[in-house]
Amino acid sequence: MGTRPLSVATHLAPSVQPLYELITRQLGNRLGRHARLVVADSYERCAADVDDVCFVCSIPFLLFARDGRIHMDVVAAPVLAGKRYGGRPVYFSDVIVARDSSLRHFSDLRGCRWAFNEPFSQSGYIVVWHHLLSRGYGGDFFGEMVEAGFHQEAIRLVADGGADAAAIDSQVLEIAFREEPEVASRVRIIDTMGPSTIQPVVASSTRLSSDERHSILDTLLELGSDEAARPVLAAAGVERFVALQARDYDDVRGMLDGVEHAGVLPAAWYARWEQIVSQASGDTGGATLASRPAGIG
Repeated sequence: MGTRPLSVATHLAPSVQPLYELITRQLGNRLGRHARLVVADSYERCAADVDDVCFVCSIPFLLFARDGRIHMDVVAAPVLAGKRYGGRPVYFSDVIVARDSSLRHFSDLRGCRWAFNEPFSQSGYIVVWHHLLSRGYGGDFFGEMVEAGFHQEAIRLVADGGADAAAIDSQVLEIAFREEPEVASRVRIIDTMGPSTIQPVVASSTRLSSDERHSILDTLLELGSDEAARPVLAAAGVERFVALQARDYDDVRGMLDGVEHAGVLPAAWYARWEQIVSQASGDTGGATLASRPAGIG
């Protein structure tokens, strides 16, 4: 039995937390170690080398990896249940408006009040800029952009009339529609962006041996055939996990590079990332690592 607890951190949606808790228990059992799940409150934790395994948004992972600031390797990602996913580890960003809104098409959103979960989200932010550029729109397309903090809050903003539209991670939206039918009844989808390769599970290359990382991958790959795990997987909209590597995120990396090269990201985006990088480089000691919540990417 190992003596050091296995630390697993989630930077993703609270609505999928039961699945992360199940995986944490399974990993602990597989490695013969006490395992604990930490709900991370910032992305810099993922680069601080305090966790063994992270469920993390792809954009922060790619940004840290680009600068050589992270010691985590991509090991796997989920395949979502549903025909639209085609058995691939991808997800979409569904554009929602209020059900009684006169907005019918993406082109109708010019000048609107747009809600997004947070600026380092692929599904709620980066893919939106990529979508705007691909349609020939400029950086001034929206009249106002409002940060909600989480996809769930962006959904509520649109439903309550606090924003005109938002792009929501399709996994999160499907769970919200199932678990909050009253909210679901007040919004509708008018467009879809993507697909994007879905958020990765990453494992530490410094805190874990090669054998341990292989055991973690095996545990994830076996979940889909585990009868006891299936209800939890189904509740999260997940069919199974598949093995992935960093190069499988070339699609997301390409979108990010294109958006950066187009110069549409605001200066505040870069300043905020530099603050995260600065905190990640400091002595965190495993304590609270930021003032903002992480949200699904």
